[in-house]
Amino acid sequence: MAKHGKKYLEAAKLIDSEATYEPSEAVDLVKKAATAKFDETVEAAVRLGVDPRKQDQAVRGVVVLPHGTGKTQRVLVFAKGEKVKEAEAAGADYVGDQDMINKIQQGWFEFDVCVATPDMMSEVGKLGRLLGGKGLMPNPKAGTVTFDVAKAVQEIKAGKIEYRLDKAGQIHAPIGKVSFTAEQLNENLKALIDALNRAKPAAAKGVYLKNIAISSTMGPSARVNTAVYR
Repeated sequence: MAKHGKKYLEAAKLIDSEATYEPSEAVDLVKKAATAKFDETVEAAVRLGVDPRKQDQAVRGVVVLPHGTGKTQRVLVFAKGEKVKEAEAAGADYVGDQDMINKIQQGWFEFDVCVATPDMMSEVGKLGRLLGGKGLMPNPKAGTVTFDVAKAVQEIKAGKIEYRLDKAGQIHAPIGKVSFTAEQLNENLKALIDALNRAKPAAAKGVYLKNIAISSTMGPSARVNTAVYR
């Protein structure tokens, strides 16, 4: 059993671990229970009624949170020719081709998201072990392998996140910061759940949204009434 500090234990008294709350109430409780000195991230954990071992029940996609995540994403774009200018104009932090590949091979990872044009993927693919292990490999399903680099960069900067089912059948995703208003967190949570509902596999049977819980980085979690989103 993990040992929790005095602040956590006091905060935990605010939330009934056996109860389920309406979304707005859960958000309010999580904000009140956040006691760290830094601006904690608020994360949603969603357990889905799918079998993560079966390919036809995989759940993966992207969603643009209406109020962003509260974190400024550093975007690296692998591109050449005119696409370099497009990426720079859209706000990419780093743009290049072989020069960027060389930097990464030498241990440089000062970025959060990678975007690549399709014609760069044969070279970027050589970084598979380096980028894949960190979850940074560009992927068409995530919209990060595209010739429309301007749109990709703008969406990432606006708050686009990728979600993916883990081996336990859960989705973990940030929905903002404790400093966000309750309304902003509620709207971000709804955007995430709406995206998950749209991504429901045809092979999924029974209850799809089994459990939703939200928590701050250092705080206790509050269970959310899933019926609101069905």
